[in-house]
Amino acid sequence: MVGYFLVLAAAAAIAIAAPAVQLQQRAVTPLSASELSSFAPFTQFARAAYCPTSRLVGWNCGEACDATSDFQPTLVGGDGNAIQIFFVGYWPSQDTIVVGHEGTDPTKFLSVLTDVNILMDPLDTSLFPGVSSDVQVHDGFRNQHALTASPILSEVRRLMSAHNTQSVTCVGHSLGGALAELDAVFFRKNLPSSTNIRAFTYGTPRVGNPAWASLVNSNIPNFKRINNEKDIIPIVPGRFLGYGHPAGEVHITSPGNAVACSGDDNATDNQCTIKTVPNIFEGNILDHEQIYEILHVGYTLKK
Repeated sequence: MVGYFLVLAAAAAIAIAAPAVQLQQRAVTPLSASELSSFAPFTQFARAAYCPTSRLVGWNCGEACDATSDFQPTLVGGDGNAIQIFFVGYWPSQDTIVVGHEGTDPTKFLSVLTDVNILMDPLDTSLFPGVSSDVQVHDGFRNQHALTASPILSEVRRLMSAHNTQSVTCVGHSLGGALAELDAVFFRKNLPSSTNIRAFTYGTPRVGNPAWASLVNSNIPNFKRINNEKDIIPIVPGRFLGYGHPAGEVHITSPGNAVACSGDDNATDNQCTIKTVPNIFEGNILDHEQIYEILHVGYTLKK
């Protein structure tokens, strides 16, 4: 884990002299308490993805599962190392299929390596048909997503048919959020056009280049990437490396307070993430573990 932050520090130092991606004008809109609380169930799903697979199979992972007690998991997999833990199931309360992915576990070396690999490559057109090679994404995220894409898609299709639903919801925190972002576009390219696809990600690193961000914007209008206070993970990999976030940022500025930031990844408003955390030295990694107000993720809270 120390090596990972040394890499981030080196990247930040390079960024000082490197040109940034073109910035756009943006505005912010304060979220009401009810709007902010509406994210709570999706936060609990993101939190549940950190639970052991033995708990997820029976949806018996403590507070996170209790908060969404009617959820019915039907596919659970991953080992938290070579393959991030994931689950797929049906959520009757909102008549939607939910797909969740685990975030980075710093105790598992391969997961950390996935984050450190900052090269970008085009998407595999067998998984993302019709996507231009101009669209490029983080190589490690792309490869991790490919490991589970096909079985997850098969289960989503089966559940959509079994429950006669046209709704799919993607969730995840940290690396899990990056996988959820990839999932959202993957489903758009492989499910019927009538499918309502939405995504809620938490503390997500940048996934791809501006062409990728544009693809997300044009295909997933119901996309929210939620950042907590001074979390440093959403500002890496750096824009100087050609990365850029899509629209949909919600920035929690303090417990119980948040703003919706318009536009793509830029630094023009003091209340949005990049301005709040201009570099990793001014961020707080503890805010990465706190994904929604006082709700934390991590192995100590899985029971």
